[in-house]
Amino acid sequence: MHATAAGDQIKALRRQARQRIKEANIARKAAQVVPEVKDTVERMESEAASTLAEADNLRDAARLEDLHLWKMEKEFDSRKGKKKYEYWMASWRRGSKVHNEYLGSCKKLDRDTALGKAKSIKAKDLGINKRSGTSD
Repeated sequence: MHATAAGDQIKALRRQARQRIKEANIARKAAQVVPEVKDTVERMESEAASTLAEADNLRDAARLEDLHLWKMEKEFDSRKGKKKYEYWMASWRRGSKVHNEYLGSCKKLDRDTALGKAKSIKAKDLGINKRSGTSD
């Protein structure tokens, strides 16, 4: 997967969860000596688990962000001369193969609209419910 904002956030959350797990393990050793620390250990472990769950929920968002939007240019010879057409295309990986999708003419769509259309097509292609961010 390419670097995306959601992917970077996932890495940060996982790093944070690993740090909390390490701290919980240290606190667990201290709890053997001081029993009052047990509540703190359980709280730290639950925070680490919730952070990992949050990172897993962002996985689908990272998959949707990982696409490439580009303009395709075609030139045709006509009786009046050469005509140049531009249209939006989006590419993403489907397994080991690259999937290209036609989005529409550059005259009719701006970049933001084309990107939104590409994300909705990719969500449908991957079977991701875009609103909740979960797979069907």
